[in-house]
Amino acid sequence: MTSILPRILSPKREFWLLITLAGIQFTHILDFMIMMPLGPQFTQIFAITDAQFGLLVSAYTLAAGASGLLAATYLDKFDRKKLLLTLYVLFGLATLACGLAPTYSTLMMARVMAGVFGGVLSALSQTIVADVIPFERRGRAMGIVMTSFSLSTVAGVPLGLFLAAHFSWHAPFFGIAALVGLLAAGAFVTLPPLAEHLKMTNRPSAWRGIKQVLADANHLKAFAFSGLLMFAGFTVIPFITIYLQTNVGWLTEQVPYVYLCGGVVTLFTARLIGVLTDKKGKVFMFRWMAVLVIVPMVASTLTEGWPMWAVLIVSTAFFACMSGRMIPGMAIITSAANPQLRGTFMALNSAVQSAAMGVAAFIGGLIISRDAQNLVQNYWIAALVGAASSVAAIFLAGRLKLYQSAAASNL
Repeated sequence: MTSILPRILSPKREFWLLITLAGIQFTHILDFMIMMPLGPQFTQIFAITDAQFGLLVSAYTLAAGASGLLAATYLDKFDRKKLLLTLYVLFGLATLACGLAPTYSTLMMARVMAGVFGGVLSALSQTIVADVIPFERRGRAMGIVMTSFSLSTVAGVPLGLFLAAHFSWHAPFFGIAALVGLLAAGAFVTLPPLAEHLKMTNRPSAWRGIKQVLADANHLKAFAFSGLLMFAGFTVIPFITIYLQTNVGWLTEQVPYVYLCGGVVTLFTARLIGVLTDKKGKVFMFRWMAVLVIVPMVASTLTEGWPMWAVLIVSTAFFACMSGRMIPGMAIITSAANPQLRGTFMALNSAVQSAAMGVAAFIGGLIISRDAQNLVQNYWIAALVGAASSVAAIFLAGRLKLYQSAAASNL
């Protein structure tokens, strides 16, 4: 296979491209993640149930999934830089609308719009990485971009919760929208033109490309793997804050410690796991991380009565292993795509991942319940469902064919 990017990017240019994509991912991830620690406020302010809150989380991801399906028809038709900037600005406006929402129903509609525009950003960013970065450095590159997850938990979520506690729940969304504006201006300057894929003479039409992607058995297995990858954590993650405040007895101002500690550790482990992924192998590292995540995932749902330091150890291990699992996992997925169909594949993959997160959050909301004392019940069952998904992904990982880009090593 040959790289679809014929010209060489200097190390400095490649670095800034990855940093820019990481910044875009930071705001996209933060916009999604900030909803979950705000769960107790939403259930109280809007007088909604845990299942309705789960639906609020799912609305974003399901809209992102539907948007991803639509994006598969146009993702390979445009300059990736122009498309990324357009969608990113619209995503910022939708996030601003979330902050202005006065009711549950209007917030739901705003979250759907944020999902429509934001859902394509991840697929587009991953496609750019796969287009530009050689196979043998792709794990490290994914590690840099995935560092945005760590930064969103280290800085973004705690700051967002601080703003929500001292002003209102609207404030975090206003802050994210402002940051999107700044990063969009920076991306306009730092991103190079990304239109080399448009010069391919044998590129199929959008619908033909979708058919070709879906006709490839390797792609279908990759989609199944991707869905399991995302489903595993999101039966648990959306309800962590609700559980900590109702069952464990934490105060609102104590919750940011979970995200701060988890994010700090992940900030260091993400780069290390990226390097190990390239050195030891993508499938090897994924299997190890997918096994390691199971214990803290289940333990995070059983911390009632535990001291704070013990809860933080478990939650930090959960965050670090979840992020560590995603790095080789996403490197596997991007490498499983036929390079000539990668844009279409990644758009469909984004739809699969978003749908998996939405379904997982919805199922998690249905599994858990409240007793007469308003304490969360059956949370551990939701964790076992996620653990089963992680085990299934372990077995599927080794069945995927991974494409290597020989010419990309010249970049």
